Amino acid sequence: MADLGLPAEGLFVGRVWRAGVGPCVVTVRQGRVVDITTKAAPTMRDLLEQADVVAFVAGIAGEDLGALVDIAAASVEPVGEVTHLLAPCDLQAVKACGVTFARSMIERVIEERAAGDASRALAIREKLGGILGDNLRHLVPGSEKAMEVKRLFKAEGLWSQYLEVGIGPDAEVFTKAPPMAAVGWGASVGLHPISQWNNPEPEVVLAVSSKGQIVGAALGNDVNLRDVEGRSALLLGKAKDNNAAASIGPFVRLFDTSFSLDDVRSAELTLRVEGTDGFVLDGRSSMAEISRDPADLVAQAWGRHHQYPDGFMLYCGTMFAPVQDRDGPGQGFTHHLGDRVVIATPALGALVNTVRFSTEAPEWVFGAGALMRNLAGRGLL
Repeated sequence: MADLGLPAEGLFVGRVWRAGVGPCVVTVRQGRVVDITTKAAPTMRDLLEQADVVAFVAGIAGEDLGALVDIAAASVEPVGEVTHLLAPCDLQAVKACGVTFARSMIERVIEERAAGDASRALAIREKLGGILGDNLRHLVPGSEKAMEVKRLFKAEGLWSQYLEVGIGPDAEVFTKAPPMAAVGWGASVGLHPISQWNNPEPEVVLAVSSKGQIVGAALGNDVNLRDVEGRSALLLGKAKDNNAAASIGPFVRLFDTSFSLDDVRSAELTLRVEGTDGFVLDGRSSMAEISRDPADLVAQAWGRHHQYPDGFMLYCGTMFAPVQDRDGPGQGFTHHLGDRVVIATPALGALVNTVRFSTEAPEWVFGAGALMRNLAGRGLL
């Protein structure tokens, strides 16, 4: 369906900007987009807080807004007042976990050792590979074997803060974007213009209620500025949270009898980058190779130590770390403006975005305050 790739089965919910109305909660039925916004659930936050979300959605007749293929076509970097897809979250916090796969952990260490200089990455990668061998295979973070690997790296003078969160007891959990700031299918994704070394990060994004219950999942692009974070981990906020830098979509697939957390655990994500220069990059990320279980990631983010009264969206991390040279030998991969990024998995569909500078992507102007005023004006609050 217009590159959304949704399976025939499954219950999908999300949001659209409805021309002349504003943001609406929707579901997909037989290739049609149906507005299910009600006073009981005027926002995605409220929808996902229902005691039985699946039954709640099924019980709303809704209003047919048109064919999904047509609305998707209008969602590609939309201009003007047209009905188009939005990120399938609104008031939820947008959180992310990093260094949850051994392969990405090594690339984070390389970024740090290279101090953001892509030309030094290859030599460091070869040295680390020689030291590691198979030591990271099936490694459980916080285990005795993990501590042995930690001692090995320290002995080689290669210990890193990234290795600490990759194999230590505590996961890296950070804020990816403020509520309402994520973009959806078809939108521009933004790179801060100071970055010269960056890449997409294909990830599963969990939809979690205020009670810590995982109610569904979507796809996400956790856009990454490798040179900025590589200069200093204290620049994580600058590397991760920029205009249009968090993409989620196309919809949240709710957990029901056809889809569960076990399906998330076994998901195989594919990534394709198509450049206007003819360059093509294909990659993958297998959730089966994650070092920390998705349920554990949620437990590290939510609990007595931290509550989310509006729920949260949680990027689970990626094993994808591109090393294919694009601009010259030893330079690895970095985005060019205009790159088309497609992240897909059969159970969740495909998330498609176009790469721009964050200064060229549409400004984020519709926040929580605007949402509340809009809903109040429509008599939904």
